[in-house]
Amino acid sequence: MRIILVLIVLSTLGCSTMPRGSGSPKTPSFALERPEDTRLGRQFLAASERHQDESGYHIINSGMDGLVTRIQMIDAAERTVDMQYFIFRGDKTGLLIAEALERAADRGVRVRILVDDGDTVAGDQKILALGRKPNIEVRIFNPFDYRGHNAFLRHLDFVIHKGRLDYRMHNKLMVVDNSVALVGGRNIGAQYFQVEPDSQFADDDAFAAGAIAAKLSKTFDSYWNSEFAVPSTSLPLPKEKSAEARVSFADGGADYRARIASGKPFQDLIADGGALHWARATVVCDSPDKKDVEQRKKRGHLMAPQVTKAMQEADRELLMVTPYFVPSESEIALLGELRQRNVRVRILSNSLESAPTLSAQSGYNKFRIRLLESGAQLYEVRALLSGTRGSGQTRAISRYGTYGLHAKLYVMDRRRLYIGSMNYDQRSWRINTEVGLLIENQELAEEVGRRFEAMVSPDAAYQVLLDSGSEGRQHLRWTTEIDHRQVAFTREPSRGFWQRTKVKLLELVPIEREL
Repeated sequence: MRIILVLIVLSTLGCSTMPRGSGSPKTPSFALERPEDTRLGRQFLAASERHQDESGYHIINSGMDGLVTRIQMIDAAERTVDMQYFIFRGDKTGLLIAEALERAADRGVRVRILVDDGDTVAGDQKILALGRKPNIEVRIFNPFDYRGHNAFLRHLDFVIHKGRLDYRMHNKLMVVDNSVALVGGRNIGAQYFQVEPDSQFADDDAFAAGAIAAKLSKTFDSYWNSEFAVPSTSLPLPKEKSAEARVSFADGGADYRARIASGKPFQDLIADGGALHWARATVVCDSPDKKDVEQRKKRGHLMAPQVTKAMQEADRELLMVTPYFVPSESEIALLGELRQRNVRVRILSNSLESAPTLSAQSGYNKFRIRLLESGAQLYEVRALLSGTRGSGQTRAISRYGTYGLHAKLYVMDRRRLYIGSMNYDQRSWRINTEVGLLIENQELAEEVGRRFEAMVSPDAAYQVLLDSGSEGRQHLRWTTEIDHRQVAFTREPSRGFWQRTKVKLLELVPIEREL
């Protein structure tokens, strides 16, 4: 009877265009006006002046370093912490970060957390509950009406409100004292910090310090104060199904407490003459009402045209790292135009065996032959790595054979770099909101280029090649190196018959525009 009543309530809300709780009172707030009143603000204001108003950057590709750096940044905060994520899991890593946020709030630091609701699972309510603590405010971007964790009811809510709920905030951003920031592809969760045996994602953060932080904060403020951001306190929290999870500081042999207390890598990043590359960069970000901007109903910002322009300006080489590759015809045409100008195009994506989302993999499969016919070089990351150089993780965690790709990196001519949340797929380019940086720095671009070379090496990835059959039909071949021996596959490497079958069935469904 309870499920029937919920169905009736949901069906009566089918015409709603704004999320539940969107009319709840909320006070606008903005980034710290005088970051120079903090230690980090003073330090990087002076450093930016010495570097002719450039900002400092460093790429963090180790998942563990991504986790530790976030906690160390929060522990260093004096006035403000702003966090914006598509996913903020209430797992062991999310709770470590939540503890740091509570410590900061107890010191009087203002904490603002904006999280999307599209991929919320049981346990994440621990993060949403932080909004009921002093000095911490949590807002949910475009929340579902149904607030529980029954999969059927959640899917039904999506179907009823698809026009609204299909629109998600995919941004990943953290700013401390409006002075230092992290932006990139990582969500908050054990997978993204590469400490979960069941699944690890190769990903990246760009640590940014100096004037660029204020520009990133401006994008955060636009989302935080938008009509889509609903205070978590105006929505009911799902009931806990189990006892409060305990946080382990020595899970899997990694002593988190010691790593955090060491001060590294954060202290190295903020030290004078440290690990930063000083450069000019552009913040590229969608407006929070992207769908209305695209339809020209409102004025605002779209990042895809800016990233497209940067890619078009490549003269010699384009390196692409994207976990999901489901382009539109215009994006395929862009790569074709580069090839016609003899620009070398090399793409790294997920293999079927490493694919986290089979629907996206089914869309990607339809483009591989066209890419190879154009002369692009195509690589697919392996789930079980023989070599871990460039992977962001240790051999101990890699031995589980559950590795996958989640990073979004484009390198143009080894002199310009894009890093952010945007995949090379239609959902990122046309449906979800995204944020990233275009950084003009040859040393940094070459560093990421070297990581690309490591990730596409034969002991870490398959190279996908095109063969012509006896009847003139094109066939794919996957080459790699296992136990120092060159191996070739004519059947796509996968986790088994059923995985291949599901992808083949999904290829029959015209869902590319949703991927």
